[in-house]
Amino acid sequence: MTPFEYLRKTEKKRMDDLFRFLSFPSVSAKSEHKGDVTACADWLKKHLATIGFKARTYPTGGHPVVYAEYMADKAAPTILYYGHYDVQPPEPLGLWKSPPFKPQIRGGYIYARGACDDKGQTFAQIKGLEAVIKANGTLPINAKLLIEGEEETAAGNLPAFIRKNKKMLKAEVVVVSDTSQFGKDLPAVTFGLRGIASVEVFVYGPNRDVHSGGFGGAIANPVNVLCWMVGQLHDKNGRITIPGFYKCVKPVTRWERAQFRKLPYSEAAYKKLLGVPALQGEKGYSTFERAWCRPTLDVNGITGGYQGEGGKTIIPSMASCKITMRLVPDMEPMDICNRIEKYLKKIAPRSVRVKVDKHGGAKAVVIPTDGPWLEAAGRAVRSGFGKMPVFMKEGGSIPIAVDFKEILGLDTLLIGFGQPDDNIHSPNERFRVRDFERGCKTAAVLPDELAGVKR
Repeated sequence: MTPFEYLRKTEKKRMDDLFRFLSFPSVSAKSEHKGDVTACADWLKKHLATIGFKARTYPTGGHPVVYAEYMADKAAPTILYYGHYDVQPPEPLGLWKSPPFKPQIRGGYIYARGACDDKGQTFAQIKGLEAVIKANGTLPINAKLLIEGEEETAAGNLPAFIRKNKKMLKAEVVVVSDTSQFGKDLPAVTFGLRGIASVEVFVYGPNRDVHSGGFGGAIANPVNVLCWMVGQLHDKNGRITIPGFYKCVKPVTRWERAQFRKLPYSEAAYKKLLGVPALQGEKGYSTFERAWCRPTLDVNGITGGYQGEGGKTIIPSMASCKITMRLVPDMEPMDICNRIEKYLKKIAPRSVRVKVDKHGGAKAVVIPTDGPWLEAAGRAVRSGFGKMPVFMKEGGSIPIAVDFKEILGLDTLLIGFGQPDDNIHSPNERFRVRDFERGCKTAAVLPDELAGVKR
């Protein structure tokens, strides 16, 4: 029996197992679900043991880590697989067409919270490994699985766990399936992710909300000032005006541009997908370059003054906004946080006080494009999907990939099975049954491809 034949034979059981995994409301951000998160970790540990892995859970300062290993041969390469079993809160519940923790298949899609991010994709890797073990009696690699329960909260306990267990986690490369394909019929291997830096800005005016008739025109309005300050963060060409912001930014490479030109793209379709009348961004760059290769600055939310029903004629005492900046390689999150703080305080009028809370972030990740691991991943995807993948970047961030590089010295292969429209973090999250199956096939081929890499 081949691994693919095993996958065909166990199709119903694999789906039943996935549905059980998805049924746990493992919402890491809510204390009320602490027991559900732990129960999910315990179930996953036991499930991995039935496949042939030595598995256990490790406590952390928050939710437990599930670790499992299958050590086949000391001479074989060791691959570290990473995923997360925790999920985003499902709210608003009223927008779900079916309960978020009662998985359901409709129109060829599995609907459930975590279906794509990241239970479904992680489970595809697990089931691919299972198929190889059951069909061949062993693996051609040594496999280590590190599956955490706090990815959606950024609690910060996993890096400490990795530092403490460097010897246990020793490997040659990391495999992560928490990204997307380029499109429904165009698989992809991601070779880069942007980093992120985050700040919260507070502008203070009078010591209390005051009457806009009695004081308007005599004192600064913090909301007005904050809006003006935000408006100074970009110039007319879409470039960020913070001094030194682009100091470490390198040009988009020829190889990257060549890869992006291979990707199908329609500006009209892109606008229609998002429901916008026109695109906007840094002048001189394509849509893919703006979204994947250039740094950005965005206000994620802004607060100030009265926002209830009816009117209230006040000058608010305070206004605030949350800002995130997507970073490219060589940009340091805290350096960028310090630069925006210095700039905002410099341009702020003397009539207000400005405070900036700096939350730091994570650096960008780039996988070497001239190494054998990326090529091996591409061949595995071709076998699983029936088509050679494109190589692309994504604009989002996976901070743990930076920790793998800085703590363990390991590059990360980003092999995603989901789609850009799978509604991750949104109501009606979904994962195509076909993509789950193709992901399992890819995962079943990947060990042989990685075992053949010349080290």
